[in-house]
Amino acid sequence: MINKQDLRDTRVIVDLDNIAWNMKLIDEMTGPDVAVMAVVKANGYGHGSIAIAPTLIENGACYLAVATLSEALQLRAAYPDYPLFILGHTPDRLLHYVVEQNITQTIFTLQQAEMLNALAADLHRKARVHIKVDTGFHRLGQSPSADFAEEICRMFDLENLEIEGIFSHLALAGSKEDEAQYRSFCDFIAILEKQGCTFTYKHIADSIATVDYPQYRMNMVRPGAILYGMRGFETENVPIRQAMTFKTAISQLHAVPKGEGVSYDYLWKASRDSLIATLPFGYADGYPRNMRDKGYVLIGGVKAPLVGVLCMDQCMADVTDVPGVCCGMEAVIYGDGTDGSMTVAEAAALAETNKNDIIARITARPPREYIRK
Repeated sequence: MINKQDLRDTRVIVDLDNIAWNMKLIDEMTGPDVAVMAVVKANGYGHGSIAIAPTLIENGACYLAVATLSEALQLRAAYPDYPLFILGHTPDRLLHYVVEQNITQTIFTLQQAEMLNALAADLHRKARVHIKVDTGFHRLGQSPSADFAEEICRMFDLENLEIEGIFSHLALAGSKEDEAQYRSFCDFIAILEKQGCTFTYKHIADSIATVDYPQYRMNMVRPGAILYGMRGFETENVPIRQAMTFKTAISQLHAVPKGEGVSYDYLWKASRDSLIATLPFGYADGYPRNMRDKGYVLIGGVKAPLVGVLCMDQCMADVTDVPGVCCGMEAVIYGDGTDGSMTVAEAAALAETNKNDIIARITARPPREYIRK
């Protein structure tokens, strides 16, 4: 049987020990009264949701959350009994899947609730949902109005619908705006509870809010990026560990005389006689194309700048100053920075995006290699 990891030099290495460390850190930080819903959408932020799920489950995750039905069904096939949650919208025509596969669904209309109730009745079971409230993000959910409260109360009358939770999402525009959203959410819940509508789980905190706003943890949090060692919060003394390393190896070396160009349009020309390495990764692997003349890889402990236009499947690096450079030599694309490699945070700054974009955009083409000590 062919091992996919052996088919390319370009690969993503995922340290499961670091994911376990981060998960345990969050679980201990939030305490026994706060449930942790681990967010593994976008293929576990590029780390491989199915492969990392056991590590998260073993270290305190009570739920695995995804963005789409397709992601949930992939996980359900691998983990038939574990609680799964869809954070996003599932079209009405597909809602039968969430009932059939025992997946918890986000809803925000009475129509969705009634449809799920009918589907569940046909299967002689209950459909489990969390209600999304729009407290100001204006992405998904309804505003906390009297009309929405009335709709929710009517949802509670549906016999085959289990309303397990209610949640919202902070815009993280600033502490004042965040507090206004949180207060709006709490006030709305209080109105509902006075009318007999109670919820097992109430949640509004993502990774950043979980750390920076402990008062907003309620009784459930939804960490995502922090699980993978991505630091977006301001609190300093949280020792998370980056889980991903992205590596490749030199496939060919070219002696390029001074004045000659490299790659499309010759947008880079050698300012000296140079040694150029071809590396077998490109933007089809998820590397930002706008890193031309900004990015670098670490080869032999030396930062080798990427030169010329990045190609779909390959790119070139100036290795003139790398001692003993040779074909097959390892090149670190992203590392943890301790050896001088480019961190995900540095890549995000150079590509003018955020860290989540950098890791989530890494495609399925580079094989994932999982390590643990």
